[in-house]
Amino acid sequence: MATAPAAAADDDPAGLWKALAEGGRVALVRHTDAPGGAGDPPEFRLKDCATQRNLSREGRAEARALGERFRAERIPVGKVLTSRWCRCRDTAKLMNVGAVAAARTFDYAYAPANRSRAGKLTDGALRMIAAWSGPGTLVVVTHGSNINLLTGIDPGQGGIAVVERDPAKPGELRLLGRIPPGS
Repeated sequence: MATAPAAAADDDPAGLWKALAEGGRVALVRHTDAPGGAGDPPEFRLKDCATQRNLSREGRAEARALGERFRAERIPVGKVLTSRWCRCRDTAKLMNVGAVAAARTFDYAYAPANRSRAGKLTDGALRMIAAWSGPGTLVVVTHGSNINLLTGIDPGQGGIAVVERDPAKPGELRLLGRIPPGS
């Protein structure tokens, strides 16, 4: 069974960008600015973006800038996965670092329909991430609460938690650190 790492790591953005550029690591990206508090409005429907919290104009610009940073740092993106929520999909698409594929295991763990399954979603995410060895970097765009369940930290909207599989503990992750939004 996969387990989350302890929330202790180095928050050196330059070193973490270098680690991502080496490949074989995972960038857990929290969607960029989506105002409106936690969760979604009561009329939320997964297949209707108009009923969800969506990216603001700033959030859209932040997503494009984050993609530019990935390119400037020469991050070799091997795969891009995202929650099915519009704010995550839009962040991933606007980053424009690779083809985007939705993965249910990264869906918002605390959505009313998922609360009873949060443990299963997290376990599936841990297994998927712990299995990643490349080539390149796995980019996962998801929600702050999901990243917290996986790592013990919330990197902030547009922030990144950098993890890798733990070679000493199969099925577990090692948290390398957090790249704050805009870093």
